[in-house]
Amino acid sequence: MYTQLHKLVTKLYKQRGYQIKRNVVLEGASGLIQSFNLLATKADSSHVIQIMDWKRTVGVNMVINMDRAAADIGVPGAVIVAENFSDHAKAYAKRRGLTLITRHELTNQIRGY
Repeated sequence: MYTQLHKLVTKLYKQRGYQIKRNVVLEGASGLIQSFNLLATKADSSHVIQIMDWKRTVGVNMVINMDRAAADIGVPGAVIVAENFSDHAKAYAKRRGLTLITRHELTNQIRGY
């Protein structure tokens, strides 16, 4: 399902010059199949993006799963977009270099362009 949040994320990354692929399925080094909502690529960087369009707070377990999936396919630029994140999720993401974007931050970033 392609929601309004998906459209906003796509718009932001296109504004930044990225090519976007939707519903990406890649095989990781582990042999497992990894699925992502979006893959944003341009000459000097790539990001796998997971959009969690639900009203509850995203916890650390979801962030860890995304980190492992991105590492498995060799893309260090993992991004998670959601309504809100727990403090543990934010701390883990900061330590591991993942990008967490709330809906509010997303709309502010789009306005800033």
